[in-house]
Amino acid sequence: MKSIGIIGSGTAGLVAALILRQRYHDYNITVVSSKEIGIIGVGEGTTEHWKDFANFCGLNLVDCIVEADATFKYGVMFKGWTKQDYLHYIQARPHGLTLAQYPFFWGHFISNNFSSQQVHPPNTWNSLINKMDHPNQFHFNTYKLNKFLQKVCVSRNIKFIEDTIKEVNIKEDQIKYVKGKQKHTFDFYIDSTGFKKLLIGKLGAQWISYKESLPMNEVIAFQTPDTPQYSAWTLAQAMSAGWLWRIPTWGRWGNGYVYNNKYINAAQAKKECEKILKQKITVAKNIKFDPGKVDKPWIGNCCAIGLSSNFIEPLEASNIGIAVNQAFILMHYLDSNNQFDRDQYNVKCNHIFDNAHDFVLLHYLVNKKDSKFWRELNPIIPPRLKRQLSMWKHRLPIKEDFDHSYLLFYDLNFTCVLHGIRHFNIKSIKNEYNQINQLALNLVKVELENLKKKGEYAGIPHKQYLDYNYFSDAV
Repeated sequence: MKSIGIIGSGTAGLVAALILRQRYHDYNITVVSSKEIGIIGVGEGTTEHWKDFANFCGLNLVDCIVEADATFKYGVMFKGWTKQDYLHYIQARPHGLTLAQYPFFWGHFISNNFSSQQVHPPNTWNSLINKMDHPNQFHFNTYKLNKFLQKVCVSRNIKFIEDTIKEVNIKEDQIKYVKGKQKHTFDFYIDSTGFKKLLIGKLGAQWISYKESLPMNEVIAFQTPDTPQYSAWTLAQAMSAGWLWRIPTWGRWGNGYVYNNKYINAAQAKKECEKILKQKITVAKNIKFDPGKVDKPWIGNCCAIGLSSNFIEPLEASNIGIAVNQAFILMHYLDSNNQFDRDQYNVKCNHIFDNAHDFVLLHYLVNKKDSKFWRELNPIIPPRLKRQLSMWKHRLPIKEDFDHSYLLFYDLNFTCVLHGIRHFNIKSIKNEYNQINQLALNLVKVELENLKKKGEYAGIPHKQYLDYNYFSDAV
């Protein structure tokens, strides 16, 4: 194998190009992009896997922040989903604890019936930036991020061809060539054509829909003007037929209303957003989608990465993280490209897709009755998640409950959300954590005191911190 053709130049395609370039220095890697198609351009939040990608590929994070108008992301705030707003707080070393110590911290809080906001007080978030390690997650302006990644690709001898692919020639589960205005032939193909699934669909991959369990199927996306201050989180606000995201990027806000179009249409969604935000908006994108996955993202000499292989929904910003992990796994198997490795890849990717599905589904298991959509919401819970939820009623999730690699969400993520939706039986958790040793208890008490102190004084607000360190003329 000497040549790889990546069809599509969205984030997933460029991420795959850079990861494979880092691994295979002597391969000819070509990205076939189309101005006619463009990029989806609405996914502006990341998971921690972005930093894994940046570190592996040797990207300069300062350049990435400045050129992609990035802000810091410490987590997701869920407003209006439950009686009390809650936080999915994400940090590599929460409160300075090791990951092994963190469950004791949570156990103490939950057994004492503390709310999510008492665990992570929102009024401290903007001031945590100068008191803690920088987060490993970001908000990006997608279009500027795309330009930045393209520039890095070019600097690493990744070729770009402008063409809109219309034909995919296949013989015996192998792509022989793709053709637009010109014919393009590669040894291996990566399908990053988004919802079109232009290559993998022609090879016979079947779409497995999640629509019975995930209720959303349409989104409007729009931008709003800059503000004097930025939150240090993604806002996910419950709406009449779904939820609204608000993401600060340097110089403007990215927003979107994700909804079920059985209950509301795009025009009504726009009107509801204007009412909530108290300003007129201009919708930039209106996208219909069917949440789901392909059964086989790798067939023959083609692998689908990104939206061409799966789409959960925008909640918890899983799309970029999944694409990163898909490319990492592919990197290990690509040399051999035999049926055993293809099967292994497909199994691993399906575990990733289902993990993201299950985690997002958790958020909708709430007792919310203030609109027809929420009253009628009754998602089908797959048996694997039912078993886990039953188990997690009486104890916290542990790492050993997740026996697959490259998943996006593990025990601490599930604990945060399960606590937020008040799933745990507090009495059972209390009995479990009454047994914790004195050393662990002392660590918890120290961190409680540290947390209290953090709330007593203000640090540098998020926007001012970014301005001083990244976006001022001095940088």
